[in-house]
Parts: sequence; structure tokens; C-alpha cells
Amino acid sequence: MILRIFSIRITVLNKQNLNMGENNKHDEKKISTRESDFSQWYLDVIKVADLVEHGPVKGTMIIKPYGYAIWENIQKEFDKRIKETGVENAYFPLFIPYEFLQREKSHVEGFSPEVAVVTHAGGEELTEPFVVRPTSETIMYDAYSRWVTSYKDLPVLINQWANVVRWEVRPRLFLRSTEFLWQEGHTAHATAKEADERAQMMLGIYRDFAKEFLAMPMYTGKKTDSERFAGAYITYTTEAMMQDGKALQFATSHNLGDKFAKVFNLKFTDENGDTKYCYQTSWGMSTRSIGGLIMVHSDDNGLVLPPKVAPVQVVVVPVWPKEEFKNEVNGEVEKIIDELKVDFRIKADLSDERVGEKLYKWEKKGVPLRLEIGPRDIKEGCVVLSRRDTGEKITVKRDELKKKIFNLLEEIQENLYRNALKRMEKNTERVETYDDFKKAIDNKKFVLGYWAGSSEDEKQLKTETMATVRCFPFEHEDESGKCFYTGKDGAKLALFARSY
Repeated sequence: MILRIFSIRITVLNKQNLNMGENNKHDEKKISTRESDFSQWYLDVIKVADLVEHGPVKGTMIIKPYGYAIWENIQKEFDKRIKETGVENAYFPLFIPYEFLQREKSHVEGFSPEVAVVTHAGGEELTEPFVVRPTSETIMYDAYSRWVTSYKDLPVLINQWANVVRWEVRPRLFLRSTEFLWQEGHTAHATAKEADERAQMMLGIYRDFAKEFLAMPMYTGKKTDSERFAGAYITYTTEAMMQDGKALQFATSHNLGDKFAKVFNLKFTDENGDTKYCYQTSWGMSTRSIGGLIMVHSDDNGLVLPPKVAPVQVVVVPVWPKEEFKNEVNGEVEKIIDELKVDFRIKADLSDERVGEKLYKWEKKGVPLRLEIGPRDIKEGCVVLSRRDTGEKITVKRDELKKKIFNLLEEIQENLYRNALKRMEKNTERVETYDDFKKAIDNKKFVLGYWAGSSEDEKQLKTETMATVRCFPFEHEDESGKCFYTGKDGAKLALFARSY
């Protein structure tokens, strides 16, 4: 067989000299404390849990099986939820004509610093370069313009699970990477009202998904004009508080109006025979959600995972004081696995490691429940369960085991959400003056304050405090008062924080 070798030259629009990013040379077995060094703690938790590592190309990730299993669980659950609203999955090309990206001025301006452009392929310079997908509005809407001719073709409700490339100057595993995984939904509608309803509906699905599946509370609201997605009419956002007081934008949903429809000639004929432009939305969530999951729930002992998303919900650790008990105990472990595997994601650790090493290993990996069983437990007809979230040990009768595990997993899920919500509420502070604002931000708080500043004011605020307007929260949208920064009356209540 003769293999033809293809050469591809990629030019990054951002000409900055880029270094190789993070190199974690920290002791593999040691976990820094959150208080002493939150950034290092985050990297340590990722490492000891064996979730991901750096790829050989700057900013890329190798997501390892345990980390990818978390993403698969996220994908499976969220995919189910969006399909319940009528959304279908499709797939669009990774390579996009460069000319497509140039059609919508604000869109290309927003993305050009991060775009990788292919200029050579097959050993030759291309007459027409193309870009590696940074997002898919342009290529999807080009297709939609061929698919939609009549109001009967609407709405178009499509999502794709894909990878994207955005050339990050300062990458961080899961949080910001040159290549990452995500879902991106793109819809087309007959009216502006329908489009905005869909955009807000999807934001609600993200919020509920984060709460119910990932045990993560969120602020939801509308972005300022300067913070909205490039090319969007309105951007809606979900903002989560990490344990260091910084915000993480979990997911966004955008009302695109008819901007892209006009650029890509996405028209339809209505019931009266009139030709009109479609109204559109886009919305997405990426593997940065795993980074948020880590920073919301984990502790100084390692990863902590909510049961609904955990790849392993229960790990069974056999305990035998002498070799002569090994077969008996392992046999009982196999019975337990057979009894419970239909109802739970359960795994037995039958390795030759010492019991203490096994327990420590699975603690670091964040498994919600650890089940220990030895000869005495078999004789007494019981097992010992250990909760990862509280460390509590519970002795349970074998005939009550399944029911107890169900109840404990529910309790752990609820407890993790409750703790995260309490933390967010405790560390959210209202302010009336700029001095109070700066103090609260320096104290690692989320800040609520009335805001009527311009885009230039936002830039200056960020320069002075490193904080940004995260959103105008929906739960406070009817409130108004005097802006703490400009002194103007009639300002809306906004949420501020430093962010990832």
C-alpha cells in the first residue's frame, strides 16, 4: 500500500509569539490546598483524578478515559433534554471557507484573533484559504439558506456535538484550550418573538441541567452590549461561582436577530406569499463545564463528583486481613456487583493494592460512595458505606443495601447543590458605592450593584478592578436605582465578578 502524505500549513491570525502554556511539575501525589494556591490545587485535582493532560501541540488536551466518561454523561443527559424540545442532531464540516467568516463584519472581528487559517494543503499553497472551525454559524447558515424556502420549513432546530479550534494565548486545562469539545445549537424561526423565546428557553434548559444534574447553582441573565457574542443581537448567559470567588460562564444562548439571515440570504415565503428573512438563535456548552464542576465541588482531598454525573457511583473495595479470606470476600463482591449493576454505575477494585491505597485512590477520583466488605461483614450480613462528600461511614444490612444506596446518592446530590448554593449566596454582596464595590471584589465576592455605565466605563472598571459585568440577572430585572459608578438614576441591577 502506498500512503500519500498531505502537508497542511496553518497560519494563526494572532501573530503573537505563543509559549507552550502550563507545565505542571508539581508532585503527582500531593494536592495543594485551595486556600494556599487555588490554581495549583485545580491542576493537582485534575492530575490525581487522572482526567486530562496536555497534548503535544500548545493548548490542546488529551482527555483521558475517566475525564471523557464525565463528558459522555454530560452529553447523554443534555442531548436527551434538548431533543425533548424538538432539536435534532447533525454534523457540519470542520473546515470553513475563509470567505464565509468575512461576511458578517462583527462576527469576524470578534473571532479573528483566535482563528486558525489553513493556507497550504497537499504540498501546495491554496488559492482560497479556509479556517478551522471556531464556531459554526457561517457554514450552518449557508446550508440553511438552501434548506429553507417556505414557512413550512420552519423552525429549523439543529444541534451538533463537535470540536472547535480557538487559538488561546494562555490556555488552562478544560477552562481555555486551543481545541475543545462542545455542543452548538442553531435554530431558524419565522418571527423575532419565536427566536427570542427559543433563546431564553435554551438558557433555562442550561440552568436546570446545571442545577439538577451537576448540582451547580447559576445566575442567569442578559449580557451587556460589549460582552455579547460577536454578531448577536442579545446574549443570555449562565454564571456560576467557583470556590475562589471567580465566575465561570457555564453556557450562553444568543438571539441573533436577522443579522446572519441577511448575510447568508436565509429567506422564506410566508403564508401571504411575502418573502421575509428568518430570525435565528445559537447556544452552546463546552468541556469547560468539567472545569466548573471541579472548582465548585472538589476539596483538598481531591475530586468530588455529584452522583448523577460520576462515571462510577459506587466502588466496592474488598477487605481481607489474611490471604485465606481472599476468595470468600471476592466472591461476595461479585455477588454485590451482579445485584447492583443494573441500577448503579458500580465498579469493584480487585487490584493487589493495599486497602488504604485503594480507598485513597477512589477518594481522589471523587466516587460518591465507597463500599467496604470483609469476612466479619459477610458473617454479620452487612457492608460499610463511606460518603465522599461528608466522609461519613454507615453500616448497612445486605438486604437493605440497594435502597440505602439509592437514598444516599440522592442525599449526596442534594447536599452538594445545597452547599454550592449557600456558598454563592453567602459570597454575593450588594453595594451602593464604588469604594464598597472595590472592597467586595478584592474580598473575592460576587457583587450586585446598579449599573448604567457605557462600554468605555466597563473597560475602565475592568482595568481598575479586573472585574466585569457578568450579566443583568433575570431575578432582579424589575429593580432600578442609582449607578454606583456614574451616579446616573434608573440604572439596572447588574452582577459583577472576576472571571475565568
